[in-house]
Amino acid sequence: MLSLDAMRTVATAALFLLVFTAIRCLLAALAARSEAASRLGHRRRAGLLDRAERVVRAIAAEPAARLALMLESARAGIGPAAFVGLSALLAAAGGAAGALAIQTAKGAIVAAMLFGGLPYIVIRMTLTHRQMQSRIDFLPAVELFYQSYLTTGGRQVRVALGRMIEERRLAGPLLPVFEQLYINLSVRGDDEASLRVFASAVGHVWADYFANLLRVALADGAPIADNLKELIGDMRRAARADQQERNRLLEIRLANFSPILFLALFIGINIRYNPEGAWRYYVLDPHGRDMLLNAAALIFASFLMGIWLSRRKL
Repeated sequence: MLSLDAMRTVATAALFLLVFTAIRCLLAALAARSEAASRLGHRRRAGLLDRAERVVRAIAAEPAARLALMLESARAGIGPAAFVGLSALLAAAGGAAGALAIQTAKGAIVAAMLFGGLPYIVIRMTLTHRQMQSRIDFLPAVELFYQSYLTTGGRQVRVALGRMIEERRLAGPLLPVFEQLYINLSVRGDDEASLRVFASAVGHVWADYFANLLRVALADGAPIADNLKELIGDMRRAARADQQERNRLLEIRLANFSPILFLALFIGINIRYNPEGAWRYYVLDPHGRDMLLNAAALIFASFLMGIWLSRRKL
């Protein structure tokens, strides 16, 4: 005779096998039914998936195009995918650093946002700085192109650009911009995209007018010598207003960097007169570290505001 414990073990095993077999049969039946239903509704699901994919692509297309345009205009040397990956990596590193340093959820989130947005701030401010530099030199550059365009008989835009670049009469920050335009027009094969990159790299209304003239000449082959002459005259008459706009942009840049200077001055004075107390508060005390994090967040917000104002002025 089997003992009571052995009988319980055998019964438990038999019950387990019975339940396992029932579940397996049930899953097999459900799989067969699902397969039959999938065959009937394959076209419908495929249509829904295709429509959903098109909707997602349409939503993400415009931000991706803007990001690609910004990166190419700034000559960043990386694509949108690499930029997003770098931002995500820095955000993860910033979140980990904030969690370790501040030891709060707020510290991790704010630090992740600051580190993740750092690549955008750097590239956007670099592009804005180059656009500010190009405002003064754009009129001489258009005049040089006008002279080169006349020497080609008033027809060949690409030849005029190539001659202007080869003669090296164009100096300053606009030389790489016109070189990029010439290379894109010669190699890329998409004149519209090349002109958008050029207008974005220069970044003001005169560049848009100039790009529109080049667009007409490239698309229709129409001469634009008279239009270029009128554009040069308008730019000369508006030179004083352009200088005033540039001065306003410089004021915005100074206002962006002033919080950093004041914070460094404040911390420097504290370290100068009380180094031990400053070390304990800014490094060892959680409240001091949180204060520095709040200051960094406000400085980051001021840079974003400065970029927004600069883009409106440009």
